[in-house]
Amino acid sequence: MHTVVVILNWNGVNHLQTYLPSVVTHSNSDIYVIDNGSSDNSVKWITENHPEIRIIRLEENLGFAGGYNAGLKKIDADRYVLLNSDVRVSSGWIESVNKSMLQNGWAICAPVILDDNNNEYYEYAGAAGGYIDKDGYMFCAGRLFHSLERTNLNYNKDTEVFWASGAALFVDSKAWDEVDGLDADFYAHMEEIDLCWRLKSRGYKVGVCGGATVQHLGGGTLTASNPLKVYLNFRNNLLILLKNQVGVPVLFITKRLLLDGVAAFRFLLKGEIKFFISVAKAHWAFFSMVPNTLSKRDAEVVARDKSTPNKVGRYKKSIVTQYFIKNHTMFSDLSKKDFEA
Repeated sequence: MHTVVVILNWNGVNHLQTYLPSVVTHSNSDIYVIDNGSSDNSVKWITENHPEIRIIRLEENLGFAGGYNAGLKKIDADRYVLLNSDVRVSSGWIESVNKSMLQNGWAICAPVILDDNNNEYYEYAGAAGGYIDKDGYMFCAGRLFHSLERTNLNYNKDTEVFWASGAALFVDSKAWDEVDGLDADFYAHMEEIDLCWRLKSRGYKVGVCGGATVQHLGGGTLTASNPLKVYLNFRNNLLILLKNQVGVPVLFITKRLLLDGVAAFRFLLKGEIKFFISVAKAHWAFFSMVPNTLSKRDAEVVARDKSTPNKVGRYKKSIVTQYFIKNHTMFSDLSKKDFEA
Protein backbone atom coordinates (compact mmCIF):
# COMPACT_ATOMS: atom_id res chain seq x y z
CA MET A 1 0.00 0.00 0.00
CA HIS A 2 1.74 3.13 -1.27
CA THR A 3 0.58 5.87 1.10
CA VAL A 4 1.64 9.50 0.69
CA VAL A 5 1.15 12.46 3.00
CA VAL A 6 -0.04 15.58 1.19
CA ILE A 7 -0.14 18.98 2.89
CA LEU A 8 -1.89 21.94 1.28
CA ASN A 9 -0.20 25.25 2.05
CA TRP A 10 -1.17 28.86 1.51
CA ASN A 11 1.04 31.51 3.11
CA GLY A 12 1.51 29.20 6.07
CA VAL A 13 5.23 29.24 6.68
CA ASN A 14 4.66 29.74 10.42
CA HIS A 15 2.56 26.58 10.63
CA LEU A 16 5.06 24.66 8.52
CA GLN A 17 7.89 25.67 10.83
CA THR A 18 5.91 24.56 13.87
CA TYR A 19 4.24 21.36 12.67
CA LEU A 20 6.14 19.98 9.68
CA PRO A 21 9.06 18.62 11.76
CA SER A 22 6.74 16.16 13.55
CA VAL A 23 5.33 15.00 10.20
CA VAL A 24 8.82 14.42 8.80
CA THR A 25 9.96 12.60 11.95
CA HIS A 26 6.96 10.32 12.34
CA SER A 27 5.92 9.57 8.75
CA ASN A 28 7.45 6.60 7.00
CA SER A 29 5.94 7.79 3.71
CA ASP A 30 6.63 10.24 0.93
CA ILE A 31 5.58 13.77 1.86
CA TYR A 32 4.27 16.33 -0.61
CA VAL A 33 3.37 19.97 -0.12
CA ILE A 34 0.90 21.48 -2.57
CA ASP A 35 1.55 25.21 -2.50
CA ASN A 36 -1.61 27.15 -3.28
CA GLY A 37 0.03 30.20 -4.87
CA SER A 38 1.66 31.46 -1.66
CA SER A 39 3.23 34.91 -1.58
CA ASP A 40 5.28 34.32 1.59
CA ASN A 41 8.53 32.36 1.80
CA SER A 42 6.89 28.97 2.38
CA VAL A 43 8.44 27.26 -0.63
CA LYS A 44 11.87 28.72 0.07
CA TRP A 45 11.78 27.57 3.69
CA ILE A 46 10.73 24.01 2.75
CA THR A 47 13.40 23.78 0.07
CA GLU A 48 16.13 24.93 2.45
CA ASN A 49 15.07 22.98 5.53
CA HIS A 50 13.39 19.86 4.15
CA PRO A 51 14.75 19.13 0.68
CA GLU A 52 13.32 15.58 0.94
CA ILE A 53 9.80 16.98 0.64
CA ARG A 54 8.33 17.19 -2.84
CA ILE A 55 6.66 20.46 -3.73
CA ILE A 56 3.83 20.94 -6.22
CA ARG A 57 3.39 24.63 -7.00
CA LEU A 58 0.06 26.05 -8.14
CA GLU A 59 -0.07 29.47 -9.74
CA GLU A 60 -3.00 30.73 -7.67
CA ASN A 61 -4.99 29.98 -4.53
CA LEU A 62 -7.64 27.45 -5.59
CA GLY A 63 -9.00 26.96 -2.08
CA PHE A 64 -8.87 23.76 -0.08
CA ALA A 65 -10.94 21.69 -2.50
CA GLY A 66 -9.53 23.05 -5.74
CA GLY A 67 -5.97 22.98 -4.47
CA TYR A 68 -6.11 19.33 -3.49
CA ASN A 69 -7.88 18.37 -6.70
CA ALA A 70 -5.20 20.01 -8.82
CA GLY A 71 -2.27 18.77 -6.76
CA LEU A 72 -3.34 15.15 -6.36
CA LYS A 73 -3.60 14.78 -10.13
CA LYS A 74 0.19 14.97 -10.12
CA ILE A 75 0.71 12.30 -7.44
CA ASP A 76 0.61 8.54 -8.02
CA ALA A 77 -0.33 6.60 -4.87
CA ASP A 78 -2.74 3.98 -3.52
CA ARG A 79 -3.77 6.12 -0.57
CA TYR A 80 -3.63 9.84 0.10
CA VAL A 81 -3.35 11.44 3.52
CA LEU A 82 -4.76 14.96 3.28
CA LEU A 83 -3.08 16.64 6.23
CA ASN A 84 -3.64 20.21 7.39
CA SER A 85 -0.50 22.27 7.87
CA ASP A 86 -1.40 22.88 11.53
CA VAL A 87 -1.49 19.23 12.64
CA ARG A 88 1.02 17.60 15.00
CA VAL A 89 1.50 13.84 14.61
CA SER A 90 3.23 11.13 16.64
CA SER A 91 4.91 7.80 16.06
CA GLY A 92 2.94 5.10 14.26
CA TRP A 93 0.01 7.28 13.24
CA ILE A 94 0.04 6.24 9.59
CA GLU A 95 0.55 2.56 10.33
CA SER A 96 -2.32 2.51 12.84
CA VAL A 97 -4.82 4.12 10.48
CA ASN A 98 -3.77 1.95 7.54
CA LYS A 99 -4.23 -1.15 9.70
CA SER A 100 -7.73 -0.05 10.75
CA MET A 101 -8.72 0.65 7.15
CA LEU A 102 -7.54 -2.79 6.04
CA GLN A 103 -9.24 -4.65 8.90
CA ASN A 104 -12.56 -2.80 8.55
CA GLY A 105 -12.74 -2.36 4.78
CA TRP A 106 -12.86 1.44 5.04
CA ALA A 107 -12.15 3.64 2.01
CA ILE A 108 -11.87 6.79 4.13
CA CYS A 109 -10.63 7.18 7.67
CA ALA A 110 -9.24 9.71 10.13
CA PRO A 111 -7.45 9.37 13.45
CA VAL A 112 -8.98 10.82 16.60
CA ILE A 113 -8.28 14.56 16.62
CA LEU A 114 -7.25 16.38 19.77
CA ASP A 115 -6.91 20.11 20.41
CA ASP A 116 -3.31 21.17 20.00
CA ASN A 117 -3.83 24.05 22.43
CA ASN A 118 -5.00 21.62 25.09
CA ASN A 119 -4.82 17.94 24.24
CA GLU A 120 -7.02 17.06 27.20
CA TYR A 121 -9.92 18.03 24.93
CA TYR A 122 -11.12 16.84 21.54
CA GLU A 123 -10.75 19.28 18.67
CA TYR A 124 -13.82 20.93 17.18
CA ALA A 125 -13.31 19.96 13.52
CA GLY A 126 -13.63 16.19 13.66
CA ALA A 127 -13.00 15.04 17.24
CA ALA A 128 -13.65 11.28 17.32
CA GLY A 129 -15.64 10.94 14.11
CA GLY A 130 -18.55 12.70 12.47
CA TYR A 131 -22.30 12.08 12.28
CA ILE A 132 -25.33 13.78 10.69
CA ASP A 133 -28.85 14.22 12.06
CA LYS A 134 -32.18 14.03 10.24
CA ASP A 135 -32.06 17.74 9.37
CA GLY A 136 -28.51 17.67 8.05
CA TYR A 137 -26.70 19.09 11.08
CA MET A 138 -23.18 17.75 11.50
CA PHE A 139 -21.75 16.79 14.88
CA CYS A 140 -19.02 14.60 16.33
CA ALA A 141 -18.29 12.11 19.04
CA GLY A 142 -16.55 14.38 21.50
CA ARG A 143 -18.16 17.59 20.24
CA LEU A 144 -21.79 18.70 20.04
CA PHE A 145 -22.09 22.23 18.67
CA HIS A 146 -19.61 24.25 20.80
CA SER A 147 -19.45 21.77 23.69
CA LEU A 148 -16.12 19.95 23.64
CA GLU A 149 -15.54 16.88 25.78
CA ARG A 150 -12.41 15.97 27.67
CA THR A 151 -10.44 13.17 26.09
CA ASN A 152 -11.38 9.81 27.54
CA LEU A 153 -11.50 6.13 26.72
CA ASN A 154 -15.05 6.30 25.30
CA TYR A 155 -13.78 6.84 21.77
CA ASN A 156 -10.59 4.77 21.58
CA LYS A 157 -12.11 1.98 19.47
CA ASP A 158 -12.33 1.75 15.70
CA THR A 159 -15.78 3.02 14.74
CA GLU A 160 -17.64 3.34 11.47
CA VAL A 161 -19.00 6.88 11.16
CA PHE A 162 -20.75 9.10 8.62
CA TRP A 163 -17.87 11.49 7.92
CA ALA A 164 -14.23 11.91 8.82
CA SER A 165 -12.35 15.16 9.36
CA GLY A 166 -10.39 16.76 6.53
CA ALA A 167 -7.70 17.79 9.03
CA ALA A 168 -6.09 14.36 8.66
CA LEU A 169 -8.05 12.47 6.04
CA PHE A 170 -6.90 9.09 4.72
CA VAL A 171 -8.63 8.24 1.43
CA ASP A 172 -8.03 5.48 -1.11
CA SER A 173 -7.08 6.97 -4.45
CA LYS A 174 -9.44 4.59 -6.26
CA ALA A 175 -12.42 5.94 -4.29
CA TRP A 176 -11.17 9.51 -4.74
CA ASP A 177 -10.98 9.08 -8.49
CA GLU A 178 -14.40 7.44 -8.71
CA VAL A 179 -16.10 10.64 -7.49
CA ASP A 180 -13.57 13.07 -8.99
CA GLY A 181 -12.24 14.17 -5.62
CA LEU A 182 -13.56 17.17 -3.73
CA ASP A 183 -16.25 19.52 -5.03
CA ALA A 184 -14.34 22.71 -5.88
CA ASP A 185 -17.53 24.79 -5.60
CA PHE A 186 -17.23 24.47 -1.82
CA TYR A 187 -13.86 26.29 -1.91
CA ALA A 188 -13.21 25.51 1.77
CA HIS A 189 -15.06 24.00 4.76
CA MET A 190 -17.24 20.88 4.79
CA GLU A 191 -15.99 19.62 1.44
CA GLU A 192 -14.71 16.47 3.14
CA ILE A 193 -18.21 15.79 4.51
CA ASP A 194 -19.60 16.07 0.99
CA LEU A 195 -16.88 13.66 -0.21
CA CYS A 196 -17.73 11.13 2.50
CA TRP A 197 -21.47 11.41 1.77
CA ARG A 198 -20.97 10.86 -1.97
CA LEU A 199 -18.84 7.79 -1.32
CA LYS A 200 -21.31 6.40 1.22
CA SER A 201 -24.04 6.82 -1.40
CA ARG A 202 -21.99 4.40 -3.47
CA GLY A 203 -21.72 1.91 -0.62
CA TYR A 204 -18.26 2.83 0.70
CA LYS A 205 -17.42 2.82 4.41
CA VAL A 206 -15.99 5.70 6.45
CA GLY A 207 -14.28 5.20 9.80
CA VAL A 208 -12.30 6.68 12.64
CA CYS A 209 -9.21 4.92 13.98
CA GLY A 210 -9.50 4.94 17.76
CA GLY A 211 -5.92 3.81 18.23
CA ALA A 212 -4.32 6.85 16.60
CA THR A 213 -4.44 10.50 17.61
CA VAL A 214 -3.18 13.73 16.10
CA GLN A 215 -3.31 17.26 17.48
CA HIS A 216 -4.92 19.99 15.40
CA LEU A 217 -4.57 23.70 16.06
CA GLY A 218 -7.65 24.59 14.00
CA GLY A 219 -8.47 27.89 12.38
CA GLY A 220 -5.08 27.99 10.72
CA THR A 221 -6.46 29.78 7.67
CA LEU A 222 -9.83 31.07 8.94
CA THR A 223 -10.44 31.50 12.65
CA ALA A 224 -13.82 30.85 14.28
CA SER A 225 -14.31 34.62 14.60
CA ASN A 226 -13.90 35.18 10.86
CA PRO A 227 -17.19 36.10 9.10
CA LEU A 228 -15.98 34.27 5.98
CA LYS A 229 -15.87 31.02 7.92
CA VAL A 230 -19.46 31.51 9.09
CA TYR A 231 -20.49 32.31 5.53
CA LEU A 232 -18.81 29.20 4.10
CA ASN A 233 -20.21 26.89 6.77
CA PHE A 234 -23.81 28.04 6.30
CA ARG A 235 -23.62 28.13 2.50
CA ASN A 236 -21.83 24.82 2.15
CA ASN A 237 -24.12 23.00 4.54
CA LEU A 238 -27.07 23.97 2.33
CA LEU A 239 -25.17 22.85 -0.78
CA ILE A 240 -24.41 19.49 0.81
CA LEU A 241 -28.06 18.93 1.67
CA LEU A 242 -29.41 19.92 -1.71
CA LYS A 243 -26.83 17.77 -3.43
CA ASN A 244 -27.03 14.62 -1.29
CA GLN A 245 -30.10 14.43 0.95
CA VAL A 246 -32.75 11.91 -0.09
CA GLY A 247 -36.31 13.26 -0.38
CA VAL A 248 -38.11 16.29 -1.76
CA PRO A 249 -35.52 19.09 -1.92
CA VAL A 250 -37.91 21.99 -1.32
CA LEU A 251 -39.09 20.46 1.96
CA PHE A 252 -35.79 19.83 3.72
CA ILE A 253 -34.16 22.97 2.30
CA THR A 254 -37.06 25.15 3.49
CA LYS A 255 -36.83 23.63 6.97
CA ARG A 256 -33.09 24.19 7.08
CA LEU A 257 -33.41 27.80 5.89
CA LEU A 258 -35.83 28.45 8.74
CA LEU A 259 -33.45 26.90 11.28
CA ASP A 260 -30.62 28.98 9.83
CA GLY A 261 -32.83 32.02 10.28
CA VAL A 262 -33.16 31.23 13.97
CA ALA A 263 -29.38 30.94 14.24
CA ALA A 264 -28.96 34.26 12.41
CA PHE A 265 -31.27 36.07 14.82
CA ARG A 266 -29.39 34.56 17.76
CA PHE A 267 -26.29 36.24 16.32
CA LEU A 268 -28.24 39.48 16.06
CA LEU A 269 -29.50 39.31 19.64
CA LYS A 270 -25.94 38.77 20.86
CA GLY A 271 -24.76 41.82 18.94
CA GLU A 272 -22.77 39.75 16.42
CA ILE A 273 -23.95 41.74 13.42
CA LYS A 274 -21.14 40.53 11.16
CA PHE A 275 -22.23 36.91 11.62
CA PHE A 276 -25.89 37.80 10.98
CA ILE A 277 -24.81 39.38 7.68
CA SER A 278 -22.66 36.33 6.86
CA VAL A 279 -25.69 34.03 7.14
CA ALA A 280 -27.73 36.33 4.89
CA LYS A 281 -24.93 36.39 2.31
CA ALA A 282 -24.63 32.61 2.53
CA HIS A 283 -28.31 32.18 1.68
CA TRP A 284 -28.12 34.51 -1.31
CA ALA A 285 -25.04 32.71 -2.57
CA PHE A 286 -26.73 29.35 -2.11
CA PHE A 287 -29.73 30.37 -4.24
CA SER A 288 -27.38 31.46 -7.04
CA MET A 289 -25.77 27.99 -6.96
CA VAL A 290 -29.02 25.98 -6.93
CA PRO A 291 -29.18 25.20 -10.70
CA ASN A 292 -25.63 23.83 -10.84
CA THR A 293 -26.09 21.91 -7.59
CA LEU A 294 -29.31 20.31 -8.84
CA SER A 295 -27.41 18.91 -11.81
CA LYS A 296 -24.94 17.37 -9.36
CA ARG A 297 -27.85 16.02 -7.35
CA ASP A 298 -29.07 14.16 -10.42
CA ALA A 299 -25.70 12.42 -10.65
CA GLU A 300 -25.92 11.39 -6.99
CA VAL A 301 -29.42 9.98 -7.51
CA VAL A 302 -28.07 7.79 -10.30
CA ALA A 303 -25.21 6.65 -8.04
CA ARG A 304 -27.62 5.65 -5.27
CA ASP A 305 -29.80 3.76 -7.73
CA LYS A 306 -26.79 1.72 -8.87
CA SER A 307 -25.65 0.68 -5.39
CA THR A 308 -26.81 0.25 -1.81
CA PRO A 309 -26.15 3.47 0.11
CA ASN A 310 -24.36 3.13 3.43
CA LYS A 311 -26.41 4.84 6.17
CA VAL A 312 -24.16 4.10 9.13
CA GLY A 313 -23.61 7.25 11.18
CA ARG A 314 -26.96 8.88 10.48
CA TYR A 315 -28.82 10.10 13.57
CA LYS A 316 -32.58 9.63 13.31
CA LYS A 317 -33.47 12.54 15.60
CA SER A 318 -32.79 16.28 15.73
CA ILE A 319 -29.47 17.13 17.37
CA VAL A 320 -30.76 20.71 17.76
CA THR A 321 -33.62 19.47 19.95
CA GLN A 322 -31.37 17.13 21.92
CA TYR A 323 -28.79 19.84 22.61
CA PHE A 324 -30.76 23.05 23.09
CA ILE A 325 -34.00 21.70 24.57
CA LYS A 326 -33.07 18.42 26.28
CA ASN A 327 -29.60 19.68 27.33
CA HIS A 328 -27.77 16.66 25.95
CA THR A 329 -24.35 18.27 25.61
CA MET A 330 -22.23 15.12 25.33
CA PHE A 331 -22.23 12.50 22.60
CA SER A 332 -22.66 9.82 25.25
CA ASP A 333 -26.01 11.43 26.18
CA LEU A 334 -27.42 10.26 22.85
CA SER A 335 -29.02 6.83 22.69
CA LYS A 336 -27.22 4.36 20.41
CA LYS A 337 -30.56 3.00 19.20
CA ASP A 338 -31.23 6.33 17.50
CA PHE A 339 -28.33 5.85 15.06
CA GLU A 340 -28.48 3.92 11.81
CA ALA A 341 -26.45 0.71 12.01
